Amino acid sequence: MVFTKRLREGIRRGRIRCSVRVWTRPHVKAGGRYRMDEGHIVVDSIAPITVNDVTYDLARESGFESVDDLLRIARHGSGDKVYLIRFHYLPPGAWDTPRWRHRQRVGSS
Repeated sequence: MVFTKRLREGIRRGRIRCSVRVWTRPHVKAGGRYRMDEGHIVVDSIAPITVNDVTYDLARESGFESVDDLLRIARHGSGDKVYLIRFHYLPPGAWDTPRWRHRQRVGSS
């Protein structure tokens, strides 16, 4: 995933953890790791949404000042399908921890 330079610091600090993209088809998958600067973006989820689902709050959560600002960046190609991508940033050398825990079996110690 490629992010505009002005968003990268917020992503590295964990303040930005989602992105809205307008694509012809999904370009990422849940669980995928994508290089950003020295670290990686790990996609937690990707969901189809509509342009009407893009609210001011979602634009702010994505690091933009307004819905118009977000859509101006998101609509850079010929796509017409809108996706909400939730992710987290892994700094250089970090290992991603599983989001699940081993269940202890009954009777085991």
